[in-house]
Amino acid sequence: MPTLRLSLIAKLAISTSLVLLVFMALFAYINIETLQKIFLDEAVSDAENLSESIIKTTHHQMLDDDRLRAYQMIQEVGTQSGIESIRLINKDGRIIFSTRDEEIGTFVDKKAAACNMCHAGATPLTHASTMNRSRFFTNAKGKQVLGLAKAIYNEESCYTAKCHFHPENFRVLGVLDVVVSLDKVMAITSSYRYKFTSLTFFLLLLIWLSITLCTQALVSRPVKQLLKHTNLLARGELNSKVLTSSSDELGELATAFNTMTVSLKKARDELEDWGRNLEVKVEERTHQLKQIQDQLIRSEKLASLGELVAGIAHEINNPLTGILVFSSLVGDDPRLNPELKDDLEKIRRETQRCAKIVRGLLDFARESVPHKIPTQINGLIDASLDLVTHQSSFHDITVIREYQQTLPPVLVDPNQIEQVLVNMLLNASHAMAAGGKLTVVTGLTSVDNRLFISIRDTGCGIPDENLGKIFDPFFTTKENLGTGLGLAVSYGIVESHGGNIEVQSTVGVGTVFTIRLPLPSDGETVENASDGNDAGMSGSVML
Repeated sequence: MPTLRLSLIAKLAISTSLVLLVFMALFAYINIETLQKIFLDEAVSDAENLSESIIKTTHHQMLDDDRLRAYQMIQEVGTQSGIESIRLINKDGRIIFSTRDEEIGTFVDKKAAACNMCHAGATPLTHASTMNRSRFFTNAKGKQVLGLAKAIYNEESCYTAKCHFHPENFRVLGVLDVVVSLDKVMAITSSYRYKFTSLTFFLLLLIWLSITLCTQALVSRPVKQLLKHTNLLARGELNSKVLTSSSDELGELATAFNTMTVSLKKARDELEDWGRNLEVKVEERTHQLKQIQDQLIRSEKLASLGELVAGIAHEINNPLTGILVFSSLVGDDPRLNPELKDDLEKIRRETQRCAKIVRGLLDFARESVPHKIPTQINGLIDASLDLVTHQSSFHDITVIREYQQTLPPVLVDPNQIEQVLVNMLLNASHAMAAGGKLTVVTGLTSVDNRLFISIRDTGCGIPDENLGKIFDPFFTTKENLGTGLGLAVSYGIVESHGGNIEVQSTVGVGTVFTIRLPLPSDGETVENASDGNDAGMSGSVML
């Protein structure tokens, strides 16, 4: 842990310090160079002012041709501190006066630094800027000096004076060349460079210490807490919590660690609870699997039984038809003994009952493909209620409609769904022989967004031992009122539409049948939906 912490601080401090060193060194270099240029420009300006002062001071002596006095004044000026030499050069390049006696009478090279600013071209310049007339060089003593050449122009007072012989067309009479020392400028620059460099390193050290302390407080300490918390989590101690004192990224990371710890603790508690309640959960899952298995068995049973009864129904339908026809003919024959008419009527009635059972078997076995059209389910329910509410079994029953009015149309076969609804409505009325309430509810499920139809009665209810059998073919509790095929056929119709039927019942309280149908997918059209009243309400009803 200490190695990681120190390494992190060192990396941050060193990298930051290197960046700061580069930029501060660049800043110091630019600052010193700029300051040195300012000092040199100031030195050039001082030399220019000095030259101008010498020319103006000696102007009247030159007009009076008092050269001795003019030279004395220049000599006195040249004795000042910082002035290396002052010399007068005529237009031919001969030094006519200099504070250094050995130069008097000598000629200067026009290609030298003091002259080439005007004599660089074929035609000498009469005017040049101050900077072009200045030069920086090292003299024979190895000192840094500044030289400034200033032209002495032939003014009107010069070529009109009696003592002078310069023609008026002469523009430049000569040059005053002043050389001053740069020791003071260099000393100031060196001092500033030393102080600025020292200050730079001092600030760099101070910044490095500040970064180290800030990193220790803002980065290293929170990281240490996170590592400690991680070690606690690795040991399974999920009750610990990282203290968050900031809202920056490390604070967010600490909050995320705390959230992760809570999630891990919750997951562990759920696993422990799962272990404690494994037997209960296994029983619940077993029950769910058994329900699924029962549903699969029921579907397979219906399919197998359908094939079987289809063959049987076709085989016995023709003999039953013959018996019914000939019994009717015999019953109408006047030669028949009247005492036998009651027996013959019983034969015909039972034959009709057998024929009805055979028709139910054929409807059960027939695998008709639903002809689905967009249908408003509320209208279809109303049409089904209109068919059954006039029957005697509904005389003491109050029908309550609780429809969701904004239901989308669904793709169903109206005839087949009407058959399912009529069958369930009649079953509900038979369960309420003494009267009651029949409530029909429609809506959309919140879980899988499917359309549901709930038919609730307040009848006698279905015992638990019969709940698993009500969709089996030929199972009925209504004695001679039905064949036991109605719910089996209804189950097959709803399943062929991709839906399902669920039942909940309490003996003495009532029964609720819930039909769930899928809504149209994006690829299916639901435009021009029928309201159910035009869909042909003449489907057969299985009791």
